Amino acid sequence: MTTWLKLKLSNIRMKLRARINSFLHNTHDHYLCKLPEDIGLLSSFMLKTFFSGITVSKEQTRNLKALQKEGIIVYTYKHKSYFNYLFYYSRYKQEGLPYPQLGFDYNILIWQPLSRLARVFLAHLDYFFSNLSFPDPYRDGYIRKELIGGRTALLSLVEKKGFYRRFVKAETDPLRYLIEVQQTIDRPILIVPQSIFFDKNPQKSTPSIIDALFGSKENPGILRRLVMLLKNSGKVFVEVSEPFNLKTFLKQPENQKRDIEYQALALRRNLLRQINRHRQTITGPVLKTKEELKQNILTNERLQKFMSQHSKARDIPLQQVHKKADAFIDEIAAKYNMVLIKIYSVVITWFIKTMFTGVAVNKEDLNKVKSMSQKGPLILVPCHKSHIDYMILSYLLYHNNMPCPLVAAGKNLSFWPMGPLFRGGGAFFIRRTFRGAVLYSKVFTEYIHTLLKEGFNIEFFIEGGRSRTGKLILPKLGLLSILINAYKNGACEDMIFVPIFIGYDRVLEESSYLNEIEGEQKQPESFSQIIKARKFLKKRYGRIYVQFHDPISIKSVLQQYGTPIEKMPPKEFNIFCRNLGHRTINAINRVSVVTPHALVAAAVMNCSKQNFTYEHLISHVDTYLNHLYARKATLADTLLFDHVHAVKNALDTYVQRKFIERITKDKESPPADVLFKVNENKRTNLEYYKNNCIAFFVPGAITALSILVKDAFQFSASDLHADYEFLQYFFKYEFAYDVDRTPEDYVRKNLKTFIDDAILMPHPSMPDTYNLTASGFRKLKFFASFLKTYFESYWIALDFFKQHPQNSIKPKDRLKKIDAIGDRMYKQNEIERKEALSRINYRNGVDFFTTNGVKGSDNYEKIEYYADAIQRYNKYL
Repeated sequence: MTTWLKLKLSNIRMKLRARINSFLHNTHDHYLCKLPEDIGLLSSFMLKTFFSGITVSKEQTRNLKALQKEGIIVYTYKHKSYFNYLFYYSRYKQEGLPYPQLGFDYNILIWQPLSRLARVFLAHLDYFFSNLSFPDPYRDGYIRKELIGGRTALLSLVEKKGFYRRFVKAETDPLRYLIEVQQTIDRPILIVPQSIFFDKNPQKSTPSIIDALFGSKENPGILRRLVMLLKNSGKVFVEVSEPFNLKTFLKQPENQKRDIEYQALALRRNLLRQINRHRQTITGPVLKTKEELKQNILTNERLQKFMSQHSKARDIPLQQVHKKADAFIDEIAAKYNMVLIKIYSVVITWFIKTMFTGVAVNKEDLNKVKSMSQKGPLILVPCHKSHIDYMILSYLLYHNNMPCPLVAAGKNLSFWPMGPLFRGGGAFFIRRTFRGAVLYSKVFTEYIHTLLKEGFNIEFFIEGGRSRTGKLILPKLGLLSILINAYKNGACEDMIFVPIFIGYDRVLEESSYLNEIEGEQKQPESFSQIIKARKFLKKRYGRIYVQFHDPISIKSVLQQYGTPIEKMPPKEFNIFCRNLGHRTINAINRVSVVTPHALVAAAVMNCSKQNFTYEHLISHVDTYLNHLYARKATLADTLLFDHVHAVKNALDTYVQRKFIERITKDKESPPADVLFKVNENKRTNLEYYKNNCIAFFVPGAITALSILVKDAFQFSASDLHADYEFLQYFFKYEFAYDVDRTPEDYVRKNLKTFIDDAILMPHPSMPDTYNLTASGFRKLKFFASFLKTYFESYWIALDFFKQHPQNSIKPKDRLKKIDAIGDRMYKQNEIERKEALSRINYRNGVDFFTTNGVKGSDNYEKIEYYADAIQRYNKYL
């Protein structure tokens, strides 16, 4: 009986074991750290609906599919959160992206199918009775097997009591485990940091009561998380950071010789730094109160030492110096206010929709800038064509999940009531000159140093003021040198310069610019001007174009430069700043957008005939377009899609605005017979728009004129070098040139472009020799004509020096005299182009002649030298 019972029990156990093994699929590898591919239709629908208010940008996730082919993907984020785990699982699965099924140190109960919960429970129970311990996915190799099999995983870096469990209780560290796995396989493990943003507001230095009770916005508690998700539905978004290659990390020399404990700590530190920096690129740095910021600046050791020396040198009580410094900070500092910024966002959205037909921006370039911002504070350097430039850029950054920068604005804009409003939007104010204000200069310098140290992005206009001519102004180096000096003094690890083009089909301040060019006094900014600006709302101004150049890392530039910035003597430091300024201006020029309005204005203004037909205009445009394609210029999308239609629309706009007159004897005349003529009184308007694209044509114009003055149909490239070098130098106050390129390089490149356009033909047997084609002579004049206005302006300025001895006219009265000379010469037909009567051109001409030895009629030989040169070149224009 006993034997029979034993056999019976043994048989039951064997059958039960078989059923258990069958139910468990012959493995104990059933864990709550994994969510299956199918969690049921109802569960999937509930998660999809619950997380529908969170947006995932296609630009952010487009590379995730490709990553799966490159290695094993492990997503990571800062704080442990089941909310985040379920979101990434649900949404990435929905989007067809690699989605995390494994969660390091996660135990998911609610969303498991009942059959799977039963298997997990039975597997753990069976394992315990067999081994007197519970199964461990780390120890038993389950997670390793799943990862190697291509399963995507997810881990968090910071967990309550997580450090205690790893350090004191010696529980498995997921990062150490990943390192151990990586050391045994060849395929790289790619750790992808991610963050969910419920709010774009910067963190404040002092937590609020709500933060204390319900968690911060970075790591909210359950209740606050749910409230923010419902309140900000559609505005909650995901940011994906650059993948971190674990295999590459372990091969780095500083990590190879270290033990695995150090490697895991270093890995965690690097990932947290990357996530924190990425968060700062979205929200900006921690916002300190005005008092905190002021205290940090005024108690700075450098400023304290300077104020003490200043007090002794000027025999002023130190308390009075402190009082002045305190007042200067009030005069300068921005008062960043997120409530105002959100209001501005609504107002500017309405403003753009009312006055413009849209904003064209390359999102890929903007994402590059966003990525680079993790390496250091951004120094945004846009061109300056309009007062609305800084509004457009801040608006664009804000709506692409980047913080609004602090903007350097002229003190003339601090008038009431706009000054406080501008400060709230991030404007800080700077005087036009620091001359005689040594304490102000030092306080301003320390303010900039503090902003960079805190991690604020800064925007400033390197041209100093708005361009009244349509082309870029040569760089002003004052604020640039302050920024570089702050980097030199250790304000930040790196500084990322971002040259930016902002352009318009039609600029708002057009009429005021032209009045200033013709000699009218600039009207100071005031509230009454803001009120009068209502009239602009009745007009449409076309499109806005924003282009970002590749960011320039100062750290990288200095590595290529050779001399460490700390060891640069003052003269070399100034040269470095000047070269960087010109490099930035050239970078803006390279990404400038050529609009149909600019192209048509250039073709019309350079037309050799007084009257022209539409076909004649298109011929000019086609020649210029070929050159722009060769220069790889960025064209407005309308020019790319259908340039003929775009040109016709621009021409019609100019006709409607009476810049160009349509001349017809018969209203029924076919388009081919219609003649057009430039309205003489509107030439300055068209000159402004022509200059919007002139940077792409200046090297070609100088090369074309160098060929024309040879007065021969055959020439060698070396024949052109002397003329090119002279003309480049002659117009050095008009156009910025690439300091790294020689005249020979410019000539060689332009000759190739002219050959491609059938303007020139290489000589069949003589090297470095070229022949001018039949149509080439006419086309060269198209290019050379870009310089005619400047030659005529300089001719007027030179005539002033010819008539007046040195110091006979006060510098402040000089331009008035030149204005009178210009008007006389234009009336007497000594000057052809009315747009040459430009105060800005006169000023540049005066600067050139005075720095080259022409101070008055006493300098007869030099005057004759430049007069002969101008006449020689002007003969071919």
